[in-house]
Amino acid sequence: MSKRATPTDRAASEVIYDTAAAVPLTNDAAEAVASEAPVGQASVGKGDAVAAAGARTGTPLAEGAVGCHAGPEELREAAAAAGKSETLERYAADYPVGPHDKPQSMCPAFGSLRVGLRMRRTATVLSGSACCVYGLTFTSHFYGARRSVGYVPFDSETLVTGKLFEDIREAVFKLADPAVYDAVVVTNLCVPTASGVPLQMLPKEINGVRIIGIDVPGFGVPTHAEAKDVLAGAMLNYARREAEQGPVQAPKQRRTDRPTVALLGEMFPADPVGLGMLLEPLGLAAGPVVPTREWRELYAALDCAAVAAIHPFYTAVAREFDAAGRKVVGSAPVGRDGTAAWLEAIGAACNVEQTKIEAAKNAVLPAISAALAKLPITGRITLSGYEGSELLVGRLLVESGADLRYVGTACPRTRWSDPDREWLEAKGVQIQYRASLEQDLGAFQEYRPDLAIGTTPVVQKAKEVGTPGLYFTNLISARPLFGPAGAGSLAQVVNAAIAGKARFDRMRDFFEGVGAGDTAGIWQEQPKGRPDARKAFSGVAGTETNGKDRARDALAQESVVTGEGVV
Repeated sequence: MSKRATPTDRAASEVIYDTAAAVPLTNDAAEAVASEAPVGQASVGKGDAVAAAGARTGTPLAEGAVGCHAGPEELREAAAAAGKSETLERYAADYPVGPHDKPQSMCPAFGSLRVGLRMRRTATVLSGSACCVYGLTFTSHFYGARRSVGYVPFDSETLVTGKLFEDIREAVFKLADPAVYDAVVVTNLCVPTASGVPLQMLPKEINGVRIIGIDVPGFGVPTHAEAKDVLAGAMLNYARREAEQGPVQAPKQRRTDRPTVALLGEMFPADPVGLGMLLEPLGLAAGPVVPTREWRELYAALDCAAVAAIHPFYTAVAREFDAAGRKVVGSAPVGRDGTAAWLEAIGAACNVEQTKIEAAKNAVLPAISAALAKLPITGRITLSGYEGSELLVGRLLVESGADLRYVGTACPRTRWSDPDREWLEAKGVQIQYRASLEQDLGAFQEYRPDLAIGTTPVVQKAKEVGTPGLYFTNLISARPLFGPAGAGSLAQVVNAAIAGKARFDRMRDFFEGVGAGDTAGIWQEQPKGRPDARKAFSGVAGTETNGKDRARDALAQESVVTGEGVV
């Protein structure tokens, strides 16, 4: 058996990440602009980036590049050695992981990229391996982004010598046109973060354009949901400091003279309207949604009376609202009980008279009860997802009559999700934060639901064994959830899916005997399982195999014996 390569061996053997870095680059234009930078904006010339970063952090940049193939521990150690310890420690505190390495999620940087691309007059630039940038831009445009994504290519030489930082700085100066942009967001992905590329040394402002530099490594930010918090929190911090220094831009339109409640979490266009109708009897109005769609909305959000943490994982954003003296209220108005509790909590946070709170509840709760009674849900359900709204959906399912047994979420437990957790647990629902695929599949196998709502692999597993399944992100979380509009929104799609059980049984019976997993396809003889060989192979690759791989091996062995499919 050959000796496993060390990080030093890998750095020595790795020469180039992609050929895009062979394109000639020049810093002449950036240096010309830098020489005219306003007072207080330090200019970092060629060759100074590494030394300056070392002087600032007390630790020199890493001398060797760590490639994408390195494990999370090696990347984390390299990042700490390169001066990123403070960032990683803050992420570890804000986004604590569970007992396993990583919950279900796409690349975390998609979350922060999505926030930037949804904002007007905001440019986004990625610094990372070309394959990662390709995947992120593809996914962003698949989900409807209509803006370009900037990319600064690099190779091992520019990464290690500090030339990559200079190239990023050049790109920022070229983009910083106040006629076009309010802000430029630069994001370090895994490899630049591990190598200590010092985005904190970029100018904070160029020609009136704000410069936001963030690190969003997969080994430091667990989920794409929390990566939204990384960028939204950085922007709100910048805006709060601007407001503390003097007058700032007013919103384009003054929405109301009533005190507002800022809404925390990405929402669909109709949601703020519905929430505003619930708040109106309290003498309040719905404020801006954070993450915002424009920079000036950040100031209006900070000017709120209270914050409704509809999605409970925005830890950095909540910290900024706390610093501004704004109270953050958890949960959301889902179902009858959820709406009543939310109106009470918001009213108390905004010092609303109890008579108004009671009037607001009396105005809306009967309609919610009627809608729930009119469209009941019958059937046993397991629920999992990675969007952050799983517990809210769970509450609505239970109030609709569903026999909900399990809710798994990739997001962490926070104090803003406690009201929903406590309510669900009192109803006998199992709650799993930082849920792994194995835990979601284990719940499916244990509870044998009539319907599995979850991520793609969970739904796939359910359908393979003849159980109806619904993809959480597109088919469930995209529906109205709040107030009377949300009360009956899930019943039609959920009941229709459960009623399709017979169709799945027919398909399973039709394809029975064809083969699945290791036996899929056309064979002269039926393939036989090789558990000993699989076990031996797993032993050799044990240092590289995580829990998900081991679970897949176990399922694959089971499928050879039972004929069930492999996720």
